[in-house]
Amino acid sequence: MVALNPQAVLDQRGSNRHPVALIVGLVVCGLCTLIFLVGYGIAMGALSTTVSLFLALPTAMLLAGLILMVDRLEPEPTLNLVFSFAWGAGVALLGSFIVNSVSGAVLLAVLDPEVADYLTGTIVAPVVEESFKGALLLLFLFFRRNEIDGPTDGLVYAGLVALGFATVENVLYYLNAEASGSLLQVVILRGVISPLAHPLFTAAIGLGVAYAAKHHGARRFVAVVGGWCVAVFLHALWNGVTILGFLGMLISYPVLFGVFVALIVVIVKDRRRIVNLIRTHLPAYVPSGLVSPQDVQMLGTMAGRKQARNWARHHAGLNGVRAMGDYQLAATELALLHSHAANRAISPNEFHQRRASILVLMKTARDAFFRRMPQAKAPPPWVGQGPSGFVTPPAPGQTGPLPDISGQPTQVVRPVSGMRPQGPPPPVAQAPRPPQPQPPQPPPGASPHWPKNPPRR
Repeated sequence: MVALNPQAVLDQRGSNRHPVALIVGLVVCGLCTLIFLVGYGIAMGALSTTVSLFLALPTAMLLAGLILMVDRLEPEPTLNLVFSFAWGAGVALLGSFIVNSVSGAVLLAVLDPEVADYLTGTIVAPVVEESFKGALLLLFLFFRRNEIDGPTDGLVYAGLVALGFATVENVLYYLNAEASGSLLQVVILRGVISPLAHPLFTAAIGLGVAYAAKHHGARRFVAVVGGWCVAVFLHALWNGVTILGFLGMLISYPVLFGVFVALIVVIVKDRRRIVNLIRTHLPAYVPSGLVSPQDVQMLGTMAGRKQARNWARHHAGLNGVRAMGDYQLAATELALLHSHAANRAISPNEFHQRRASILVLMKTARDAFFRRMPQAKAPPPWVGQGPSGFVTPPAPGQTGPLPDISGQPTQVVRPVSGMRPQGPPPPVAQAPRPPQPQPPQPPPGASPHWPKNPPRR
């Protein structure tokens, strides 16, 4: 039997199979990257292309690790992350290369070569490249909207698509630098000094898409277009000031550093927002038996979550820590779901369907933990003297009602198989029965003689 895939539950997929559309997209992205690298391998030499690729990989791995570190509290699906990087390294790069080359040739035919090259790099390239990178974020907005829960998610997807683009683009720059004898300088400039340039540009689109994912009306359009304009401006500024040499660096680097600091502030604030959502919405689920007040405190801090996973690993092994991680992920998704409902980003029907899947995952994860460790060797360090669902799970019949979509208590609901509400079920109202016709009565003094076949009514 195939093991439960928690992400399949959260995505409301009927099986552990990945969506066909994403698989096809990965194949297309891989073909685009292959076409680009093979083309340059033929033109510049296979050895030079291989060396340039290996020089570009360390920077990509380092930045990918930093981006994934940002994504720890509410991790995005792995396939989505891989697809984002592949889109930047494949479709976005090859598409931008073709459009930039054609546009540059047209400008070169009507303008001076230096002017044509400068306009291509300063105007054409920022518009084209940010459009191709942003196209993936629009696809997520239209088809995977539930995966974008806030600014951090938008920044993660934007950062990975830009990182994929920059990684393969660096291969091109390193190839040209090797031919001109300036390979070391270009590697230091692009791989060490300014590796975050492309992710910082596209981050503006990620923020705009994240805003649009959780709001309605014309503001969504304004946010996406505004984010794209900011990304194009930053990209154009970066490319445009190169003509000024060292003075251009004195202009562009402080600007990008300011953007970097602003994004850190956004990430910190968004993490606090998610933690506050957990502390706000999960206490209403204490009567259901899925969480205790002490569990809510554990889920509300990164240190507490890590401490819980370490405790689970020590007492229940690898399966235990996986179960604890699935439980924490589902609890976070539950808090975010209430936030989406408060912003009217989902319908009540979608809310109840998705909540049912999340509650199933929470209960399944906790049951898996107890199957691995029926009796805890030591109480969890986060409970103190209070109760916890990871010490003694509630027995059937000891669970209470679930809150409604606004987080307020509601009538008894049976959300998860095996969980029953407290007390007897509410009486079922029955419609009044219509009066039945009475049989005819015999006349006084007559014998009670009834017809064998009374008339039908």
